[in-house]
Amino acid sequence: MVHPSFTLYGEQLESFKLAGSTSIDSVFTAITEASYRHVDTTTEYGVQEDVGCGINATIQAGVERKDMFVTSKIWWTDLTPDRVRSELNNTLQELQLDYLDLYLGPAGLQNRGDVLEFDMEGVWREMESLFKEKLVRDIGISNYTVKKLNSSSDSLRIMPSICQVEMHPGWRNDKLLQACQQNDIHVMLTRRWDRRKRGTSVILKSTHQNQIKPNIQVFNWEIPQPDFQVLSSISDKKRVLDGEELFVNKTEGPFRIVADLWDHDD
Repeated sequence: MVHPSFTLYGEQLESFKLAGSTSIDSVFTAITEASYRHVDTTTEYGVQEDVGCGINATIQAGVERKDMFVTSKIWWTDLTPDRVRSELNNTLQELQLDYLDLYLGPAGLQNRGDVLEFDMEGVWREMESLFKEKLVRDIGISNYTVKKLNSSSDSLRIMPSICQVEMHPGWRNDKLLQACQQNDIHVMLTRRWDRRKRGTSVILKSTHQNQIKPNIQVFNWEIPQPDFQVLSSISDKKRVLDGEELFVNKTEGPFRIVADLWDHDD
């Protein structure tokens, strides 16, 4: 379970879930004392109201809203066109904000007891409407595959600006990275192993306030080239978050194995 992440001018730092006032204090500390400016969250994390209180406290302390970058995302269970706007309104209410800087929509499925393909075009049309109304300043995607990106790109009026996805030495996801770069989509990933070398932003993790400030020092450090080459040559590749428990049904389908779920991007 995860909770808000903080990023400095596009560099993302994500932490595991904290509760109540701890989340409020973490947001406040990250922004006011460590100079992070990007908060990444979603309703499903269960602490979004506390994140909102933390953001509001930083504004009261003198940090201007225009200097912060706030991201949230639609959860799997709400991936229907008729729920996009209501979910955003709920998010804005919890965060005590008038707009989001970035709103992300995950790909592929909705899970309401049955596993179903979802109406991505319809969901994206609603997200485009939110963008045009300036309720969100930008829209993006998460957990996409190359096939889904290629099949949907022709029908999109507004291309996603960000793709938030699993990517690390054990799962390089080279094909998706290349597809995103070809479509001018910036990639946000979960390990800082190749940020400068591959042109991505990074999600780091911390559970303690006393690690928030030290974590920002990582942006002045780079993996030595010999070590980077060793990490890049790991042969045993596997997703950490493969979706099997939620979406794979080995007897009835439609996704009988994990590879089906991810369009055999392996």
